[in-house]
Amino acid sequence: MTIIETRTAAAAEDDITAALRKRYGAHIPKIAPGADDILGHLLAHRSIRSYRSDPVPPHTVETLVAAAQSAASSSNLQTWSVVAVEDQARKQRLSEFAGNQKHIREAPLFLVWLADLSRAERLARREGRPDDGIHFLETLFVAIIDAALAAQNAVVALEALGLGSVYIGAIRNRPQAVADELGLPPNVLAVFGLCVGYPDRAAGEDVKPRLRQSVIVHRERYAPTDEIHGIAAYNETLREFQTSQGVAAVGWREAVLNRLGSAKALNGRDKLTEALRALGFGIK
Repeated sequence: MTIIETRTAAAAEDDITAALRKRYGAHIPKIAPGADDILGHLLAHRSIRSYRSDPVPPHTVETLVAAAQSAASSSNLQTWSVVAVEDQARKQRLSEFAGNQKHIREAPLFLVWLADLSRAERLARREGRPDDGIHFLETLFVAIIDAALAAQNAVVALEALGLGSVYIGAIRNRPQAVADELGLPPNVLAVFGLCVGYPDRAAGEDVKPRLRQSVIVHRERYAPTDEIHGIAAYNETLREFQTSQGVAAVGWREAVLNRLGSAKALNGRDKLTEALRALGFGIK
């Protein structure tokens, strides 16, 4: 290895170490060599809730869908679709359905990712074939997982283009209203939204720390041996991060307990089973 190559490798290692430190604090995991470029890209991910007014480049949707369709799909069923929304009035209405989140209105592009079993249902109907398997919970799981895998591929691609994004789970607050707004047929669920646009750097949104790997990773069998200490340490790390971002320093424990402590905190999603049936899903 030449001197220049050695310095380049060392610089890359320093960049990765810095990125790992942002994500994990002092508990930096050892990383296998050879994936510096893509790992650095992934470690830099952060949610973007403030956008410049610039439109996304031409053919952005096609580019992101190409990335999305390159994700794995269970049995190649391809049980997802996406609705690209750029109309300001429609984004305004979708924002209202999703807790009035301003970034849905401000982002130039809003992608609504769908668990879509209607395409297979129409195929079976045209071919005069049974579709009994469509109406089971497992098949809905397949569609939701397919949509999530596809969307995350799109996020990696859009960040490579210099764009930013944030997922909007609150699109499930009022699933029937969203279905009506987007003209969704039965057996289609809006799983989540995705705001896409150029980040407003003035907002100062930074990489959010995560739980240390010893809390998440289990070897051979589930064994939460570091959970208590790991969560306590992360709670303080997250409080410090929240303070640096100018938001309430509630930490992780309180956020989790408050979010999962009552049905009210689900903001309407506690009625999702009934909504799914109203949208045509069998859920056997």
